[in-house]
Amino acid sequence: MGSITQSETSAEASLLADESSAELGALLSGSWLVARKDLLLEWRSRARINATVFFAMLSLMLFSFAMGPDHALLIRAAPGFLWLSIFLASILSLSESMRIERENGALEGLLLLPLPPTALFFGKALINAAYLLILAVIIAPVAIAVYGAPLKMGFLALLKVLAIGAAGISAPGTLYAAIACQARARDVVLPLLLFPVLTPVLLGAVKATSLVMHSDPMGQLDGWFTLLLGFSVLYWTLSALLFARVIED
Repeated sequence: MGSITQSETSAEASLLADESSAELGALLSGSWLVARKDLLLEWRSRARINATVFFAMLSLMLFSFAMGPDHALLIRAAPGFLWLSIFLASILSLSESMRIERENGALEGLLLLPLPPTALFFGKALINAAYLLILAVIIAPVAIAVYGAPLKMGFLALLKVLAIGAAGISAPGTLYAAIACQARARDVVLPLLLFPVLTPVLLGAVKATSLVMHSDPMGQLDGWFTLLLGFSVLYWTLSALLFARVIED
């Protein structure tokens, strides 16, 4: 009896392991399928990345003109203006990522594929995160040059903050872009929904970037980076859980 029960338990455990492995494989393959589709579309037009980079650089210039010729003030404000320009440009990028799916009727086709809805989220969120990271890497040197900000802890430390900040914006941004694309005034709805949610990520990213630029004598960078990473993981988890409900409604 005991041997039969043990063998049945082992068989059930093996079956559950096989099912989990199959679900993970479907999730990974589906995410790659969606990501590859978006990459091919962007490679053909390059309109999205060109528009966001131009808009972000223009925002940096306008912020510097608004602050005036006070060099010390520009240096202190550089981290905040850098992330504000990234956030404003991300609105264009995130809105465009879902607009293509809605206007061309591609979203219904994707939902009919034998893929979990979570794969659609991860595929689009990863591509959005990659776009934002590329954008941030391009405009960060421009912000440093325009505002005359130092970079006392090196570009690698700044790159780490940019990567986690881009990830923290892209996950809820993908979720709220899916919600806003169903509204008539989607260009107005998306920033109104997104900014309150992203406030902790933006504050953490600005503070961490400020420490990277202006040095960290008190050793605060690790704490702010951990906070930024924690919110990013939380946003990715919650957004993945909620995306299926949002997209199917």
